[in-house]
Amino acid sequence: MSGPEVVRVVAPTERRNPASYDLDLLPTREVLQLINDADQTVPGVVAGVLDAVEAAVDLAVEALRAGRRVHYFGAGTSGRVGVVDAAELPPTFGSPVDWFCPHLAGGRDAMWGAVEDAEDDVAAGAEEARSCVRPFDLVVGLAASGRTPYVLGALRASAALGARTALVAADPDAAAQADVDLFIGLDTGPEVVTGSTRMKAASAQKLVLHAFSTTVMVRLGRVYSNLMIDMSATNAKLRGRMISILVEATGCPAADCTRALTAADGDLKTALVSLVSGAAVPEARAALARSQQQVRDALALLA
Repeated sequence: MSGPEVVRVVAPTERRNPASYDLDLLPTREVLQLINDADQTVPGVVAGVLDAVEAAVDLAVEALRAGRRVHYFGAGTSGRVGVVDAAELPPTFGSPVDWFCPHLAGGRDAMWGAVEDAEDDVAAGAEEARSCVRPFDLVVGLAASGRTPYVLGALRASAALGARTALVAADPDAAAQADVDLFIGLDTGPEVVTGSTRMKAASAQKLVLHAFSTTVMVRLGRVYSNLMIDMSATNAKLRGRMISILVEATGCPAADCTRALTAADGDLKTALVSLVSGAAVPEARAALARSQQQVRDALALLA
């Protein structure tokens, strides 16, 4: 007598896409068109989870204002998307390098190539979390399948430490959603190449993370209008851009902006408040301190 039938649950990202059954028979241009057609569905999927992304932004802002941190835990392409997002924030927004902390299964070597079995190591994810996560941090798991052991191990250990947890997955029905405070389930469906989550699933994760982290920076006062005002001038190009931003933001001549930036010791935000309000640099700096570095609030104090 045979035993009970084992039913394997297939994640959406592992199913075959009927639109690409003949992918290997198509002319090059048609392969490209098919991929592009599939890619165009991704922004709509992301639009459907914006309420959940908003909640994640609120948790991140709360954590960072309290001196805590945001962590990304991922494996493979998902983890690399997290590394790229976190790495771009300090030069773009002048944020402290430890605000957003990416963790990749397999460590640094996995950024450049596959590290066999790293994503299957639930204990490694838990150990990594225990080494760096603190109570009230926000820990975001990135897993296209929604069930990557390394990621789930990190999330469970983080929750036990008193951190808030979120999971971004390309399976809206992922069982692990019951184990986190916040679930962002992206219904990207089957890939053009079956199981290749470097395609639509990764694109969706990139859109979610870039929208999430950028909005966090906006809420923390690191953008004025639509201008970067906390960027770090690490080379001549960026120093020139700082002057351009001041000219755009204030309408003042470049020479006046240069003098204000020099007087503010290179602090673009202080120079901006000084120029717009007409206040001296020390007054502008003090107003920013009183307003939690929010330019519009600082200007209101000086009005």
